[in-house]
Amino acid sequence: FIAVQCALNRPAFFAERLYYSMKGAGTDDSTLIRIVVTRSEIDLVQIKQMFTQMYQKTLATMIASDTSGDYQRLLLAIVG
Repeated sequence: FIAVQCALNRPAFFAERLYYSMKGAGTDDSTLIRIVVTRSEIDLVQIKQMFTQMYQKTLATMIASDTSGDYQRLLLAIVG
């Protein structure tokens, strides 16, 4: 099922994974870092657009509210 979901709409698949890595108490840092870094040169622009469309907030806003310090600055620099 996950492979089908990813194949049908890859940006939506990664947007959802990013959202759930930051939703609620705590952050799934490994998921957040893995997706941001590995997709940064492939389709992060489309993922950011889909994230905003799906959750009515930008990926950068959610990263800013969920992280801090150098970690936050690095992620926001990659996300743009």
